[in-house]
Amino acid sequence: MKKCVALLALMIAATSCVPQAGGGGAPAPQPARQWPVLTRKHVDLWLHGYAMLLRDTATIPVFRKGYRQKIEALKAQRGLKTMLDANREALQTRLANNPALFNGQFAPMYFASFEQMRDVIRAFVGAGGNVRGTNDPTLAQYFAVLAQSFPNSGDRDWLRLFTESLEDERRQFYDAYWNSENLAHVGVVRATDSLWQAEYRDKLRRFLNNTQQETGDLILALTLGGEGRTVNFSSRQNAVAVTWPEAEPREAFYVFAHEIVGGVVAASVNDNITPTDQRAGIGAAYITTGAVRAGALLLDRTAKDLVPGYMRYYLGLAGVSTSGDVSARFASKFQLPDIILKAIERQLDVILGGI
Repeated sequence: MKKCVALLALMIAATSCVPQAGGGGAPAPQPARQWPVLTRKHVDLWLHGYAMLLRDTATIPVFRKGYRQKIEALKAQRGLKTMLDANREALQTRLANNPALFNGQFAPMYFASFEQMRDVIRAFVGAGGNVRGTNDPTLAQYFAVLAQSFPNSGDRDWLRLFTESLEDERRQFYDAYWNSENLAHVGVVRATDSLWQAEYRDKLRRFLNNTQQETGDLILALTLGGEGRTVNFSSRQNAVAVTWPEAEPREAFYVFAHEIVGGVVAASVNDNITPTDQRAGIGAAYITTGAVRAGALLLDRTAKDLVPGYMRYYLGLAGVSTSGDVSARFASKFQLPDIILKAIERQLDVILGGI
């Protein structure tokens, strides 16, 4: 899902995760690549913390299926209990009582490392969440970002405890775990980057350019399932975190397509429901379903070969059979009012018909 922010330039270092061969002499300057495929340990660590706390019961799960059970089993085998485990009940209680904290999942996408994030959070908490509590303009921008998800003292207490717990989790378990997983999956990361840069990025270029998503970072995240995490800053400054494929690189592109249609879906839903429906939460439900449908519609217009795999991927996440012809099953499982579906189709056609 998406979080739109206009006030801050993206502060993540945009270097590719794909290892490059060494060579003698100084490397020739290379132009910045559009939408490089990256991995970010601190993004995974932060999302890992949320995955260990949240009950992910949505039809399309945010986190990889079975993730928490896998991690709990690994830690039990090693006899590990970290601060994240010890503080789980307290962290879960506040999270359940204040669902707005859920938006804190987007926070690491503004930072270059966990150390930087930890230090900024300490300063933010120490300043009582006051955006004007620092003379450093860059730090003030970071404070403003954090204040959106952690606006009051109780939220900041939760943030402090969560960050301290993650620091211990990282030291005792997560650093070694992530490094091992990264090494084991380096082949699929390279394959994803190669396929993306050689073929699918160009197929989506027109849509990205015409929706002010010209470039950004495509981040593979070990923790994520079919719901990615997206932050939009400007046409050249975006970040989209998607599932880190186990074996099939195209799974990353399925989730990317699902994410980049967020603006189209939100506009189509909001223009075609009543204020009463909005207050009742119907709009949010339509946006969730609409993103799944819109991703398929976008790929049907840009990368048709991905559509069957996309449908099977999202049907599988929803626990629906993926055998045979899945088109009718997909439309039935992810139903939308016809007026919203038609609005999405019209917007896609306008966007893809633009210059």
